[in-house]
Amino acid sequence: MRLSTRNQLTGTITEVNLGTVMATVKVKLDGGNQIVTSSITRDAALDLDLEPGQAATVFVKSTEVTIGVE
Repeated sequence: MRLSTRNQLTGTITEVNLGTVMATVKVKLDGGNQIVTSSITRDAALDLDLEPGQAATVFVKSTEVTIGVE
């Protein structure tokens, strides 16, 4: 599979929380302790058979990136 999305982060799924309609999936990125949380549909999470311990790639495509500082 080839994708136009250039921001691809590899890691391991640490948590999958299935709601009624949506699901949240937490992925610990390789090489550190950073966690990325994604909200996807429940159906998508079930179709992908997502579960903790599974290797995954996080794809980030956005028209806006926000940075905050103290």
